[in-house]
Amino acid sequence: MTLMVSSLPHRTAEAFLDAYLRELSAVGGRSPYTIRNYRNDIGDFFRWCGEREFDPLETNRQLFREYLGEVKGRGVVAASITRRTSTVHCFYKYLVQEGGTEKDLLYGVALPKRPKRLPKVLDPGLLNALLSAPDASTPQGLRDRAMLEMLYGGGLRISELVGLDMKQTNLGDGSAIVHGKGAKERVVLFGEPAMVALESYLGGARPLLAVASTGRHLDSALFLNRFGRRLTARSVQTLIKRHALSAGISADIHPHLLRHSFATHLLDGGADLRIVQDLLGHSSATPRRSTRTSARHGRPKSAPPPGRRSPSRRWKNLAAGVGRANAQTQYLRQLSSTKPKFAYTEAWQNRSASIATSFCWCMGQT
Repeated sequence: MTLMVSSLPHRTAEAFLDAYLRELSAVGGRSPYTIRNYRNDIGDFFRWCGEREFDPLETNRQLFREYLGEVKGRGVVAASITRRTSTVHCFYKYLVQEGGTEKDLLYGVALPKRPKRLPKVLDPGLLNALLSAPDASTPQGLRDRAMLEMLYGGGLRISELVGLDMKQTNLGDGSAIVHGKGAKERVVLFGEPAMVALESYLGGARPLLAVASTGRHLDSALFLNRFGRRLTARSVQTLIKRHALSAGISADIHPHLLRHSFATHLLDGGADLRIVQDLLGHSSATPRRSTRTSARHGRPKSAPPPGRRSPSRRWKNLAAGVGRANAQTQYLRQLSSTKPKFAYTEAWQNRSASIATSFCWCMGQT
């Protein structure tokens, strides 16, 4: 059966999609990467409808299930199908609000079950090899070393890293202000290795890279490419894979793997789960994939080591009084002045020592 296409140009599915994405960007604070992914996911369903001469504004659950079956047949993984289902369904809920349809055409469509799996984590040996791979004798090598240290030592998302400006970084206390998902602002902390690498980059590499932008507007970005402009997320991904190959690492290395490793190593060192979640920028207290990984090492996911009280209540009270932007720094100072002293585990000894010293409960080391 062929469904009729809407005759009014401003009432087409494409027009509603453009308005929906503009609202998500302007009001919802979605990042350009999220908007791009939404457009690709919803646009793919539109193309599928167009090939069969169906109007997306008059679809139904049966047609959408047929579409999902075809997507699965392409070899798309379950997690991507779940994301696509949710993205398209949210758009159809928006259509009801805007009068594009009389009812939710996809009401009752269930999300495909996602397989439960723990994220991969780099062991300390491979991690050290990756962080040491960039050539420190070149401006690009100093830059790449600083980026790798920031991704791991601060648990940054790749979008947060490439979005960093010079004024957002404070080398004095090893902190940076980043804008995460939904334009949420938070303070990230990074240790001595990251501070040293960043200082070397700012002193000996960034001025040389910035020369390429002479005659144009000087870019305020922290990390610059060879043209003196802000690095893109795709460029960072490519650089990390290149350094992984040069370090002899055969595993698939991507920026988010460093974020997972950051969380897991802190938890393995005894850090409180809620504090790690705050450092990662998780808004919910429910354990995410990054903070569930440590369970395979035998420690309960949310309980502190034996004989230690969880500092979560003190953290919550402090955050309520001074705001989350300043709470992390003050919490660090409180922990560093309390007894018994805090120490870091062997796996964490040479990386981000200042974070681990502040957040990891003493495990019997001196």
